[in-house]
Amino acid sequence: MSAQLFIGLMSGTSADSIDAALLSFEDNTANLLAHHSADISDLQKEIFALAQPGENEIQRLNQLDRELGIRFAEATNHLLTISNRSAGDVAAIGSHGQTIRHQPPGCKACEHAFSHQIGDPNTIAFLTGITTVADFRRRDIAAGGQGAPLVPAFHRAVFEKNGVCRAIVNIGGMANITCLPGDGTLLGFDTGPGNVLMDGWIKQHLQQPYDNKGQWATTGELLPELLQQMLQHPYFSLPAPKSTGREAFNMDWLASILPMITAAEDVQATLLDLTAASIVDALTTLPGPVEEIYLCGGGAFNTALINRIATLATPVPVNTTAALGMDPKWVEAAAFAWLARQTLANQSGNAPEATGASRALVLGGIYPA
Repeated sequence: MSAQLFIGLMSGTSADSIDAALLSFEDNTANLLAHHSADISDLQKEIFALAQPGENEIQRLNQLDRELGIRFAEATNHLLTISNRSAGDVAAIGSHGQTIRHQPPGCKACEHAFSHQIGDPNTIAFLTGITTVADFRRRDIAAGGQGAPLVPAFHRAVFEKNGVCRAIVNIGGMANITCLPGDGTLLGFDTGPGNVLMDGWIKQHLQQPYDNKGQWATTGELLPELLQQMLQHPYFSLPAPKSTGREAFNMDWLASILPMITAAEDVQATLLDLTAASIVDALTTLPGPVEEIYLCGGGAFNTALINRIATLATPVPVNTTAALGMDPKWVEAAAFAWLARQTLANQSGNAPEATGASRALVLGGIYPA
């Protein structure tokens, strides 16, 4: 068994696919060897339903937990097939799971903070024959942290450049930033909505899963008053460290603040600007001036969004992590491969500067094959 090969599995806020990435780690360099994306959009309605209280929750949650465990295992086994690898070649799988509820410290709705992900790691380990590491967030929360974002420590390990202040911006359903001043330190937090509202709006009006390259948004006009109203959401004024999710930014929230008569394409244009503005506004709160911005996640493929971020961030150059040697689509899955490696090596995986935890910790539970 090679101790240098790890698989990362990621299913994010959009809940539309499982990203599986196979990586090797040589001299602390992450090398993406193969990748695979498995569609789970048929489960999206069930996943979203569990984000809110409902009838027969425990039964539905546990059935979906097993189903997602099976889907994660199938994605892994397909990745092994297309990469011509066997289970014995892989030291471990790092599985993020599918977030159902995220209630970080400071949440008014609960006495105790928690974050719950499903996608049974016992099922993954059994069906793949590979040791699986999962449940990464709750140890950080036990230490007083947000349990998110967890990718900043990985960003530092693979993207830091001495003497250069870089910002890595991950735009998934939610967006988060990692500031790497280039001196070994970091800052990181969720900035707010990434794709979640844009995806929900286009699905509601055009029955499309996402706005390809932001083309629909470009047909609309920005609604400045609506944008300012959205930016009044209490989350944006919270100090870091902080994290958020679908509990705060969802279609019900959007419906509650929309004008009665509004062109759908204008709302889409404004939602795109909300994502761009909240990211760039967050960058301006960092202690020092950012010299380089690199985007990753699904939002890195939204041309209109990239262009808007670049305009608002001028004169700071904006690129994707492809310029740093890693395809932006696979950065998060790669991060969980790295986190699994950290756990097996008994090394910390969180960055207390980003999550607010009292100290660096070894994260996750280990489920032997």
